[in-house]
Amino acid sequence: MPPPSDLRPMLPAAHRLVDAGSAAPPSARPVPGLLASAERHLRIGTPAELADASTRSHLDDGRCVGWYGPPVPGWRVAVDAERADAPVPPALARRFGAGDFWARWTRAECCCKLADVPIATWWRRHGLGTPVDGTILWRTLRVADLVVTIGLAPGSSPASARPSPATRVS
Repeated sequence: MPPPSDLRPMLPAAHRLVDAGSAAPPSARPVPGLLASAERHLRIGTPAELADASTRSHLDDGRCVGWYGPPVPGWRVAVDAERADAPVPPALARRFGAGDFWARWTRAECCCKLADVPIATWWRRHGLGTPVDGTILWRTLRVADLVVTIGLAPGSSPASARPSPATRVS
């Protein structure tokens, strides 16, 4: 069974940005389409090759995954990636289970980046789950030998507040 992050024609209720009685913000409309076409906006390379990505995730083998999707006003984006065949650390497998581990891990990492909280804090609140209030939209997919999650959340990240590509880390 595919993980719940795979987009369906419409986002499930748990992944909607607003309550059914609320009006969606004008910029909410392009987000599901952007996630549905995420493969077109991801690149894999070296950190130097992907220095101009809007956000990146660094892998343990020296590669980097970069996001090149169009900016969506009023939304922030995060990406996290792991090697699909990487062994699950035993302590984490005992704590969270090994099933679908890297998909759950990358989703939690994206949510942490978007919520600006450390992973240990996230674990206490959500484990490796995602918020049930739908404030973060995400998609997890396989790209080459990687598990990659792209997450988007409402909010702004002014260019002046973002670190330069040379200092950005994930």
